[in-house]
Amino acid sequence: MLKKTFLTFAFISLLTTFYGLNGDFGLHGSRTAGDRIGSADESRIAHIISVYDELIRSVCEEEGYDWRLMSAIAYHESRFSPDIVSKRGAAGLMQIMPAVARRYNITGDRLFDPETNVRLAARLLSEIDAGLRLAPGTSADDRMRIVLASYNGGIGHVNDARRLARSNGENPDSWETVSRYLALKALPEYYEQQEVRCGRFTGSSQTAAYVRDVLNRYDRYCRIAAR
Repeated sequence: MLKKTFLTFAFISLLTTFYGLNGDFGLHGSRTAGDRIGSADESRIAHIISVYDELIRSVCEEEGYDWRLMSAIAYHESRFSPDIVSKRGAAGLMQIMPAVARRYNITGDRLFDPETNVRLAARLLSEIDAGLRLAPGTSADDRMRIVLASYNGGIGHVNDARRLARSNGENPDSWETVSRYLALKALPEYYEQQEVRCGRFTGSSQTAAYVRDVLNRYDRYCRIAAR
């Protein structure tokens, strides 16, 4: 379902860009290989978004995802650096946790292989989408945002927020509602409720910013790179 949603969201993104509904979003930090479009023909042919364009495109064609969205995730996860490790142990282009990699029988240095890392990210996104069990009528925008929030903050915390929303008579498939309850999960009167299974969550601001920034960059990549 999410794979089809990615294609739908790409189309929506291109439409909104055409009609001028999106501004020109600023870039964070210094310009990287992911931001440069070289002046030489050879450079333009080699890559548009990053030096991993062809690799990411190839994997995404096989897995059913928009390569520009995956590139936007890669930028925010690692700035296209394949050998970095976070303080929590997330590794590679897409910052995959070793525990996730082990579920797919990927161990050791194999996790740092860019193709393997991107493929794991695609499969993790599919796993998240299936695990969320969003209602069939959920909008493409809400689905995309909730899945990205789960990728960043953890599906357990996101599902806690959705259960809280449902118990209060609100829509658990609305990103606006879910993001609000993610923030409330920092308060004991919420994270101590029986609907909450993963405890306190203090990263709501970071997760909301991640979702916003990834989709802003995805919109930018849609404008500079053909499908």
